[in-house]
Amino acid sequence: MAAHALPAQNRTKGRETAERVRKAALTLFANSGFAAVSMREISAAVGVQPGALYNHFPTKQDILKDLMLTHMAELLAAWEEAHRPEGVDPLEHFVCFHIRYHLDRPDEVFVAYMELRSLEPENFAAVETERRRYETILTDILAAGTTAGRYAVEDAKVATRAIIAMLTGIPTWYREGGSLSKDAVEDLYLTMVQKSVAPTPGHAPREAG
Repeated sequence: MAAHALPAQNRTKGRETAERVRKAALTLFANSGFAAVSMREISAAVGVQPGALYNHFPTKQDILKDLMLTHMAELLAAWEEAHRPEGVDPLEHFVCFHIRYHLDRPDEVFVAYMELRSLEPENFAAVETERRRYETILTDILAAGTTAGRYAVEDAKVATRAIIAMLTGIPTWYREGGSLSKDAVEDLYLTMVQKSVAPTPGHAPREAG
């Protein structure tokens, strides 16, 4: 039995080391920027020899891709599990979900959005595919709401990118214990979003672009 236990123990240890590499790299990338961080610095933060990193991630680029795809996978999974209370408008539900989720993960947000430029073309395409999946959620909400007359949006895709960019910028300035609570931030930004898509008097429902 011992002969079979050792490989399992090694796999568990390997997963644990890989996760430590991810966490260390995330912190370093968020604090110093991807380009300024070396594999040697990551290995030092993890407490392993540089060669040990290559058993898990052949290159620094692989770490960045892994961090971004993991962030998007967890974001999409969290949205699927998020329950919209009865009577809550879909746009309100999305805005509040997005703000809360991202405020709890400032390092992941910074790396996922600010380091897109550092991805190699193939990796950028993979990450962008997942980003578009998330954007489609809001685009569909805006399009359906515009058709129903709840919102007035000329181009749902453009409005989606504008709204997400605005909401995703919150973690860059929000600080726990500051003048605004998370609830206050939610209320302020939700109001801004709602006003930006609100129909004007006499507006006739139409298909969103």
